[in-house]
Amino acid sequence: MTVQDILAAENELTHLLGAQQAIVLSTRIRLARNLEGYPFPGWAKAAQRQEIAQKCWGALEKLPRFKKGHFLKMNELSDMDRAVLVERHLVSKELASGKSGAAVISRDQTCSVMINEEDHLRIQVVKAGWHLRGTWNIAEQLDDALSESLKIAFSEQLGYLTACPTNVGTGLRASAMVHLPGLCLSRHMEKVTRALSQDGLAVRGWLGEGTEAAGNIFQISNQQTLGLSEEVILKRLGGWIKVLVEQEWNARRKLAQEEGARFVDRLARSLGILRHAHLLTSAESMNMLSHLRMACDMGCLPEANRHLIDRLMIEGQPAHIQVRQGKECESEKRDSIRANTVREALATFPEVVSPTI
Repeated sequence: MTVQDILAAENELTHLLGAQQAIVLSTRIRLARNLEGYPFPGWAKAAQRQEIAQKCWGALEKLPRFKKGHFLKMNELSDMDRAVLVERHLVSKELASGKSGAAVISRDQTCSVMINEEDHLRIQVVKAGWHLRGTWNIAEQLDDALSESLKIAFSEQLGYLTACPTNVGTGLRASAMVHLPGLCLSRHMEKVTRALSQDGLAVRGWLGEGTEAAGNIFQISNQQTLGLSEEVILKRLGGWIKVLVEQEWNARRKLAQEEGARFVDRLARSLGILRHAHLLTSAESMNMLSHLRMACDMGCLPEANRHLIDRLMIEGQPAHIQVRQGKECESEKRDSIRANTVREALATFPEVVSPTI
């Protein structure tokens, strides 16, 4: 299996028509696990990392979710292929840059397991929209199944043992990818970020830690695992996402009411530029597609068009463009290809109208 196979296959985040939700793009559960009796990957020798990988792959290939899936060794992939996996949120930047690890990805791309990243195993489940309990249930099932085949490092006092102390305990990172243009345009995100941080939640950008919030999209996740149960972590995140969704709707409605025609004009201008531009940078594309996504949410454009916008956001990323071209491209060439793709995709979009929500 190759990265091209992954791009060609239909998957939940880019092909699930009509199932995405207005504000929460996706839900992710990640579990950090390590094998008993082996050093953490950062301390392990090459032969040990290879033995760990073989044991993990042997356990994973028995699981139904990974039948006919993708087994990818980072050192066998090009830089662009690894970058595509990061842009699709299938692997972390750390795994992609290390070149000594591997990833096992389910055929539908909802489940992936990173091997020899910071920990021996990083189990990840991503579902489109807001499905915290359903996503957690799948991750828990995978964890239980792997625990039957592998001896997982666990302390009765501390919980699951991990390379980074911040993951010790449950080893759980629960997160949601949220689209917050209303809070950004009304300049409330700094206050929101501060409140979340005070309650133990982290706010990160589109591609995770150390990245910017392209297209007004943020990752919200728990920071603490030690001393907290899985249930407490999930409830805290769930409670905050409910608050954020309500605040975002309030911010959008207030903007629409106070700005009136200027609000509609902002959305219409974005559509106009995207329909006619011949060069589009990644940042420009993401920001203007963000406006169109908000337009679909608020009845200014048909809601059924939202799935196409989500797909353009993912497939307009730099590595996606280059892998589809089969070669590396200069930035201006990428901007040209991105603009052409967006123009064609939005050619039949109707005009922006006043909001109905």
